[in-house]
Amino acid sequence: MASTELQGHLDGMLLAILEAGPLHGYAIVEEMCRRSDGEFDLAEGTIYPALHRLEAAGLLSSSWEVVSGRRRRVYALSHSGAAAVSERVASWQAFRSAVDAVFAPIASQAQL
Repeated sequence: MASTELQGHLDGMLLAILEAGPLHGYAIVEEMCRRSDGEFDLAEGTIYPALHRLEAAGLLSSSWEVVSGRRRRVYALSHSGAAAVSERVASWQAFRSAVDAVFAPIASQAQL
């Protein structure tokens, strides 16, 4: 899928992934790929600017953990982030319905 189509949706998708619980960056990328059936197979570095932006906005918190002697940053939804997930899902559903409505007449007319 084109990166231009992903723009504007990445933040909400990251919040939705973190709704299930805290994850480190690589695990977020893996989960994004798994949930999208491989459509969103992003480079790990792609998500960090968005994660930092979401943290600065108060939607995420982060902490360091050590696993097998390696430090990694783990991201979790804040209380505000949990509320934002619901808002983003509702916004996406409204947007998707509007786009479907625009395309639907074309499909209906083709059947006539």
